[in-house]
Amino acid sequence: MRRIIVIVLVLAVAAVGFWKFRDSRAAEPTSYRLVEITKGNLASVVAATGNLQPVTTVQVGTQVSGIVEQVLVDFNSHVTAGQVIARIDKTLLISAVSSSRAQLERIEAEQRHAEAEYQRLSELHDQKMISDSEFNTAQYNRDAARAGVKSAKVDLERAERNLGYATITSPIDGIVVQRSIDPGQTVQASFSAPQLFQIAGDLAAMQILVSVDESDIGQIKVGLPVKFTVQAYPDDSFAGTVRQVRLQSVTQENVVTYIAVVDVPNADQRLLPGMTASVEFIVDQVQDVLQVANAALRYRPDQETMTAIIERKRAAMQAQGAPGGAPGDTSRARGAAAGSSGGQAPGGMGGMGGMPGGAAAHGAPGGMPANRGTLWFTDANGKLDVMFVRTGITDGTNTEIRGREAAEGLKVIAGVTTAAAATTAATSSPFQQQRQSGPPRPGGF
Repeated sequence: MRRIIVIVLVLAVAAVGFWKFRDSRAAEPTSYRLVEITKGNLASVVAATGNLQPVTTVQVGTQVSGIVEQVLVDFNSHVTAGQVIARIDKTLLISAVSSSRAQLERIEAEQRHAEAEYQRLSELHDQKMISDSEFNTAQYNRDAARAGVKSAKVDLERAERNLGYATITSPIDGIVVQRSIDPGQTVQASFSAPQLFQIAGDLAAMQILVSVDESDIGQIKVGLPVKFTVQAYPDDSFAGTVRQVRLQSVTQENVVTYIAVVDVPNADQRLLPGMTASVEFIVDQVQDVLQVANAALRYRPDQETMTAIIERKRAAMQAQGAPGGAPGDTSRARGAAAGSSGGQAPGGMGGMGGMPGGAAAHGAPGGMPANRGTLWFTDANGKLDVMFVRTGITDGTNTEIRGREAAEGLKVIAGVTTAAAATTAATSSPFQQQRQSGPPRPGGF
């Protein structure tokens, strides 16, 4: 019996404490974090990364083997088309030219002899003084000598051309961005032309090869404006334009991306090849529009309060016939109330369940289209109220809004202050299991 009395007393004390905590919580006014509706420009962007590259890059090699005799340029050297940039030792190549020339002279002498012999035997054959076989042999020797001369001339031309290849020249106007040889180094051109230099074209115009995720590539079009930053100049923003969207996909670790080529002016040549660019494609932009922080579109009060206020708003709209209101305000209120009674949580934050991604992006409550949203504020009497707005583009931080009640300078609720949130957490009953159940907590954060 004594044990039962003790248990009853403990439960009674706990119940009294719980009701006192509840009363004190209800008595304390909620402290809101407010943001202001502003007017300005807004841009919707797709973010990606890429690397700066010259528009034209040429690999300079050699078609002959030998020892590098001279290197006349270095990294960052400016060169013009036809300028000599290196020389390969010509000793063996000059010898090859001399040998080919001597061979040609010998074969030309043989040709002259064969021509004379053919002429002599031709006259004798006409006089029926030699056989047809002897005449045919002379004719063959003459033709073979002529072919030998042609072959020797080709060999001489090849040797002279190889001698010319020993002088390496720049194929374009540009700047040397890579040098792979030093004087005294031996280069071999047996299988493929070894790379000696890499020359970039005019760096006053560059390009960025941007890897765009497949989920975003549909928004990237030729001519789209681009802004980007590089780590070397974190406080500066640079501009460019999409020149090409390549159809060939790139798959890496099951991630599919596409390459977008962005043209970038670089008159001051501050941008260097290989720099990593953080790119934003400006998909859409608007000027001088009302906008609000996305947190305000995500905020929701507690379920009971939200349902009551939305139902009251709907009744007022129906009573007034929504005069002068934006089309669909009544249906929006009905959809919002239906969504709130269905237990839908604010989009984009904790407690969100079952909300379509598009609606969550703008914080539209359940049952409302993705381009609709709600903003909560306190009226002149300090009472919580709601307005319905249409949402436009977003830059990830702010969203364009339109609505008959929305006005520049109006303060709307973006959440509860830290102190109020801490008070809410502290008033939880110690006898309840610490898990989230039922409707989401107020605040939207």
